Amino acid sequence: MLGGVVAKSLSVLTALRAEIIEGTIPAGTRLKEEAIAARFGVSRVPIREALLQLESEGFIQTEKYKGATVSTRSQREVVELMQVRRGLEVLAATLAAEARGGERADDLRAIVEQGRRAGDAGAVEELPPLILEFHQVVARASGNTELIRMLDGLLRRIAWGFELELEDRIDTSWADHAAIATAILGGSPVQAGYLMDEHIRKDERIYRRHAAPSGT
Repeated sequence: MLGGVVAKSLSVLTALRAEIIEGTIPAGTRLKEEAIAARFGVSRVPIREALLQLESEGFIQTEKYKGATVSTRSQREVVELMQVRRGLEVLAATLAAEARGGERADDLRAIVEQGRRAGDAGAVEELPPLILEFHQVVARASGNTELIRMLDGLLRRIAWGFELELEDRIDTSWADHAAIATAILGGSPVQAGYLMDEHIRKDERIYRRHAAPSGT
């Protein structure tokens, strides 16, 4: 019974998170338990569990008597999130390079090749999930369990809106990822860390331009 609730909650969580990240459910949208339960054909128990997880990940906010609403982010929040990401991902790339990718070396090679093919084909829509997967693989290649855990939730939040200007930077974006992978697989920690730092600074500049001016 408990396992069934967990499975249903995970299914709802995955679907809602993806829709928020993709913008299908925009910022400011109220999420009503009854409507979500009816949509997924489940009771309100797994819905509540899914909403609690989304709140812990920063995707929604809940207020007494108002329920859950998809979060909006101020420019300051976005910049701070990117700064935290940069520190953690530079560390992940450095550790991954020390291990030359470790058990994730083949995964890293495979994802870089998938991204290259998508870029060559101009398939921009295929890149956002590949970019997220690339950074998740680098995190796992670090071999640091705590770092992997921290980056998992953070990367999902970063993916929220990551497609901004992707068409304009498709070539340079994936070239960055390929260069980072080369440094990791070649066992160059300093180079891998430097390239990851530069790559994320580019993303920070994009976020600064596009973050909603709703706060500082």
